Amino acid sequence: MQILVVDDNQDNIELIQDILDTMGYEIHAAMDGQTALNVAGEIHPDLIVLDVNMPGMSGFEVVEHLKQDEQMQSIPVIMLTALSDVENRVHAMTLGAEDYLTKPFSPRELIARVERRLRSKVQTDDLKAKQEQIRNTFERFVAAPIVQEMLKSPDQVKLGGKLQPITVLFADLEGFTSLSERTDPEKLLSVLNQYHSLIVKIIQRYNGTIDKFIGDCVMALYNTPIEQEGHIANAVKSALHIKDDLHWFHEQVDAEYRLKINFGIHTGVAVVGNVGTTELMDFTAVGDTVNVAARLQGLADAGQILISEPVYEAVEDIVFGRLRGPLPVKGRQNAVTVYEVSNTYIE
Repeated sequence: MQILVVDDNQDNIELIQDILDTMGYEIHAAMDGQTALNVAGEIHPDLIVLDVNMPGMSGFEVVEHLKQDEQMQSIPVIMLTALSDVENRVHAMTLGAEDYLTKPFSPRELIARVERRLRSKVQTDDLKAKQEQIRNTFERFVAAPIVQEMLKSPDQVKLGGKLQPITVLFADLEGFTSLSERTDPEKLLSVLNQYHSLIVKIIQRYNGTIDKFIGDCVMALYNTPIEQEGHIANAVKSALHIKDDLHWFHEQVDAEYRLKINFGIHTGVAVVGNVGTTELMDFTAVGDTVNVAARLQGLADAGQILISEPVYEAVEDIVFGRLRGPLPVKGRQNAVTVYEVSNTYIE
């Protein structure tokens, strides 16, 4: 770890350096405020030990500049000065200094304070790294309120694989393949993006996570990356809301681009986590629950919403649905009991 020592007295720098060298840290030195800012901007030290009374720019001014700089504001500062009055101590803390130690000082106390600030820095850096990982993984495809909850407590988000109950929704544009054969690619992509925008916006409204786009199909997960009550109902409401809004959406596009959307929804246990390589990872779910949802969507036509029996049992009090009967599903020995949802009481 790197520590920048700032003092206009060479003897003081050498004394502090001798103390901190015993701890195995890499020490850098500056004898005035502007040099300190230049060095800090170049090496981004893990800690700055800073004097106050220096020619040109005081230590207080250095702290003020550091804390106003987005790139350097997280560097912790220990003020080490002969100014022992309360006013100066309060002023330093108000500007953003993390600690304040007066001269003459005990080497043992300096070591203890340095170690404490560096431990805090490591914890802060770890937290920021987790938050950045969460943003990079989820921010584009997860509703903003969920991302904010995740950022408050990053440790609740397990980015490794784990087995958990989820609800999976597949939404696919009916007739898109034939449309693509007779439509200009640029226009086709524009139409597809409009449909995806409609679907994604509503899924996120019901706290769904956009897992991936598979051509003209959207796969969404509920109850992950954080657990949510009512996730099964939210998935069904998403599909019904999309279906309702499709009527108004179609009024804004030419008749030849008015496609129905078919849905498949299933709930159960799946392995959820990062899949891929260390260079390229994708947060997703795998397992039979995902496969069944995909197969149900494949069985749907003419804008149907097909749900499995476990999904229907969870939402039968808030939806109208009819039994389609046990249907054979590719890849499974036993038929799946399927219901078609046609309406709902959405609050």
